[in-house]
Amino acid sequence: MKKILVIGGGISGLSTAWLLDKRAKEAGVSVAIRLLEQEPQAGGKIKSVREQGFLCEWGPNGFLDSKPQTLELCKEMGIADRLHRSNDNARKRFIFTGGQLHRLPENGPSFLKSRLLSWPGKFRLLGELFAANHPGGDETLAAFGRRRLGDEALRKLIAPMASGIFAGDPETMSLVSCFPRIAQLEKEYGGLFRAMMALGKKKKQERKEGKISSSAAGPGGTLTSFREGLQFMTDSLASQLGERVVTDAEVVAISKDNDRWIVRTAGGNSEQADIVVSASPAYSLAKMLDEVDPVITDTLRQIHYSSLSVICTGYQTEGLGHPLDGFGYLVPKEEGRTVLGTLWDSSMFEERAPAGMGLLRSMAGGACRPELIKLSDDELLQRVQDDLQVAMGIKKDPSFSRIIRHQQAIPQYTVGHGKRLELIEERLDSLPGLYLTGNAFRGVGLNDCVASSQTTVERVMKSIMRS
Repeated sequence: MKKILVIGGGISGLSTAWLLDKRAKEAGVSVAIRLLEQEPQAGGKIKSVREQGFLCEWGPNGFLDSKPQTLELCKEMGIADRLHRSNDNARKRFIFTGGQLHRLPENGPSFLKSRLLSWPGKFRLLGELFAANHPGGDETLAAFGRRRLGDEALRKLIAPMASGIFAGDPETMSLVSCFPRIAQLEKEYGGLFRAMMALGKKKKQERKEGKISSSAAGPGGTLTSFREGLQFMTDSLASQLGERVVTDAEVVAISKDNDRWIVRTAGGNSEQADIVVSASPAYSLAKMLDEVDPVITDTLRQIHYSSLSVICTGYQTEGLGHPLDGFGYLVPKEEGRTVLGTLWDSSMFEERAPAGMGLLRSMAGGACRPELIKLSDDELLQRVQDDLQVAMGIKKDPSFSRIIRHQQAIPQYTVGHGKRLELIEERLDSLPGLYLTGNAFRGVGLNDCVASSQTTVERVMKSIMRS
């Protein structure tokens, strides 16, 4: 019997442990799996808290249903019937610039009418057809944006998107690591507009054949969660794993003794295992592996994390000053506001606020404003209220508020991230039985985490079947 230890009880660790258990049973392989989580409760940054009738998500508020990984996992778990998709309001997205909200255009005519970009900015977008090709090497998102779409599009479209997904700084983010699909389209088609036209023709043909194809810029899809919040998924994983999940078990060191791995916890206990899968953040894993490989440890420490504060506010919708009929809005850095963006959670998922009330969820900080994590609750809340008044005309105080702080929220895939991953993989080749997964490596979204778990499980099962 192979003993497997999974370290980290967020969505990556939970899905890895659950899938390993299921795949081993399907293959008729005997394994003993234990998951070690340092917190009192599994789930990581996925936490759904209902207070005064408001449902506040501490981390992500959903996943896109256009990628199969999370949907497949939910089906295998038997909880697909509990999935809850956002309503049509989620299609309406806004950018706050020039003192007002501008809806993101969804087609050519609406783009021409939109005042989000100036006419010179719009004409510069057309110049994307004649933009210089990729110069080679690992390019920043900002350099790509300026080269292909122009400075105004970078500031008002690309940079806010980067802060909305990664809470990142486009001047340091790696294009190919953060948005591999966009890099691939440029390489394959020679430009984004050319890719859109080619894929548009392909999509029409596939529709005729009854097939579905992705969009040029990305997979699209509908934001999906559960009526109880995303924590329902992590709670379900933990519940189905049962006693194999051990909480309050902080791993402080991993070492190797001949063919066995030794995992030591903060309480002084140690366990042996044939296979260790880490789903911990890069900074935590770096400390654990000090005795194993200093090169991996040093490389992991080069993966930095942005801080982020999540500010939930609840209001009576009557007389609010703005109709909550959209996904929310993002704010370009040049606007000088505290808020990176605000999601209108109760607009997408009505059950997240009591009747007659609305729930807003604002984000502050990120890689460009790390100092904001140090603000007091009172000052941070006041700044958010000031921003909501300017952007949405909300003048009254919230009837409910909750502030969640993440000192190390989201890993930053800066330039050189791909090379760092190559080096880690190279070093792992000499450490059989040690596997790494999680959002520090190849995607920060929930779908990415589940996809990484699936890949890791496939690799683990291949090694077990060979032994």
